Amino acid sequence: MSSKKTPFEIIKSRYITEKANVLSGLKDSQSSKSLKKFDKPKYVFLVNTKANKREIIWALEKIYEEKKIKVLYVNTISVHPKKKRVRGRLGKTNHLKKAIVTLEAGDSLDDQV
Repeated sequence: MSSKKTPFEIIKSRYITEKANVLSGLKDSQSSKSLKKFDKPKYVFLVNTKANKREIIWALEKIYEEKKIKVLYVNTISVHPKKKRVRGRLGKTNHLKKAIVTLEAGDSLDDQV
């Protein structure tokens, strides 16, 4: 990849919320026929707002090189800032970009004990 950014400049952090935990837990669910089809794990990351999908794939495979993961798909979501008023002053929330990453079946980013 001919990017001048390091992998840690592209991938800021893993985004852990209740919805993201449900999304990553779908690969283990066996409760119904439709949920059994989700065999590929999905994870959510906060990424650089100027990063494209190819850079995100390259950075994740570089960061998790020792786990030998293979990224299949990346879906990105840009969260635009919202206007907020705090103590009478007008301000804005931060601009975010999230990446929902689908890994190959059998790959995992979680440490299993």
